[in-house]
Amino acid sequence: MDIVDVIYSYLPAKRKQTPSSWTKFNAVCCPHNGSTSDTRARGGIIRNSDGCSYHCFNCGFKASYINGRHVTRKMRQLLAWLGAPDDVVNKVALEALRIQQDTTFLEQISLPAFEDKELPKDSVLLSADSVSEHTIPAIEYVYSRGLTLDDFDFYVSKAMPDRLIIPFIFENRIVGYTARKLSEGKPKYISEQTPGYVFNLDAQTHIKWNDERYVLIVEGPMDALSTGGVAILGAEIMDKQAMLINKLGMIPVLVPDRDTDGLRSIEQALNNKWKVSLPNWHSDIKDANDAVRKYGRLWTLKSIIDGIETNELKVKLRMKQWVSLK
Repeated sequence: MDIVDVIYSYLPAKRKQTPSSWTKFNAVCCPHNGSTSDTRARGGIIRNSDGCSYHCFNCGFKASYINGRHVTRKMRQLLAWLGAPDDVVNKVALEALRIQQDTTFLEQISLPAFEDKELPKDSVLLSADSVSEHTIPAIEYVYSRGLTLDDFDFYVSKAMPDRLIIPFIFENRIVGYTARKLSEGKPKYISEQTPGYVFNLDAQTHIKWNDERYVLIVEGPMDALSTGGVAILGAEIMDKQAMLINKLGMIPVLVPDRDTDGLRSIEQALNNKWKVSLPNWHSDIKDANDAVRKYGRLWTLKSIIDGIETNELKVKLRMKQWVSLK
């Protein structure tokens, strides 16, 4: 249950959105606070990264809900005045208590500490000035994935031939890397990292779509760079990764790979109360990077946002179809 979604579901049908993201409607609180009924849409509610806030510019009534805290008396009153039945108000209050307990438990898990690490010996930054027989295979690989040398600081090293080196950055520091093999063979990846790391986290400051702040969660670095999201570097969502992502204060949306491992990450995302997007992509698209290369970045992002499903049952019904269409 998303508590803010429940609150919004009881807003009056006659309402309008302002450019500043407020939803305005005739305030329902005024008669209960000794004022005349509002007929000028003086009531307003706004959703933010912490929850939502209501304010009446007629009688001055205020109420808010902050994620991870209990539902205040005033917010329970507002829900009742909006027409929410008593059992719904009670369920919302209980859900808030459960979230509060879960948040307290998670806060006991310390955030991971990432130490600075060195890239492989003699690593060279890929750039227009570094084109050579040694760097051309890596440059061609970057462009084959729909990216350019301006999208990220990619490296190569003679110490790790036939590999593209992707640094792991955290708070503007190099804290690890993964070296992706450019030709067939194993291992595909050779990585140096601290458990709990989330790729591309530093780039999430200004991600915003449809007046909502989303963070897209994918598996691999190329998927993250293609979409502007973050990568969990596999199909398992670790508790410390979830903490780092939740700490952004955005709406987490998992975009899983189209395989059986992706099914496992969907279950974990639902357990974390994250949203899941299973876009209506063609059957030959196995991940977000494939989608960007086939459809383009803007269309792919739109399809992801349009594909967000908040109903857990619907997600589970679509999960097997998502993989079977592969």
